[in-house]
Amino acid sequence: MSATPQAAGLERAAADKFILHKTVVLVGMMGAGKTAVGRALAARLGVPLLDSDAEIELAANATIAEIFARDGEPFFRARESEVIERLLAGSPCVLSTGGGAFLSERNRTAISAQGVSVWLCAELDLLWDRVRHKETRPLLRTADPKRTLAELCEMREPFYAMADLKVHTLPQYSIDETTDKVIEALLRRPDILERA
Repeated sequence: MSATPQAAGLERAAADKFILHKTVVLVGMMGAGKTAVGRALAARLGVPLLDSDAEIELAANATIAEIFARDGEPFFRARESEVIERLLAGSPCVLSTGGGAFLSERNRTAISAQGVSVWLCAELDLLWDRVRHKETRPLLRTADPKRTLAELCEMREPFYAMADLKVHTLPQYSIDETTDKVIEALLRRPDILERA
């Protein structure tokens, strides 16, 4: 009796062993899957998943939306850079970043020096489908949030295009399938990831 595709995937994941040499930094728009794919990727690689937004919230004892409202975006971006630099200085891991993090030259330089950036690239309709019911997106608190999202995509994509690697996240891909695509891309760079 043959195993189901899901069971086969779990067996393969359990059999795979990897050596990660640099922190993998997931970049891209809100809703691209950085947290979900990051969690799966960290489990597959056997390393921790860190989330820069979660670390900022922990340090500030406030949500991202509260920090934006209370202190403004420039204050938040400065704290974000400090947190990313601190996390990059640790052992190799998977680091999920906020959608605006990679726009900062300071962050791109730090990530390039100590890690590898992976752009999870998703189409606008998929992003909108994933974020439209969430109240935790301060940048989308506008009269026309889908238009705002489209404008953010247009403005940010040239920055995301500077990432070391690009992986498309498509509506038909499961989290595991997207994770497989990220691993395939990373394995093309043995200075970053190799099979044990």
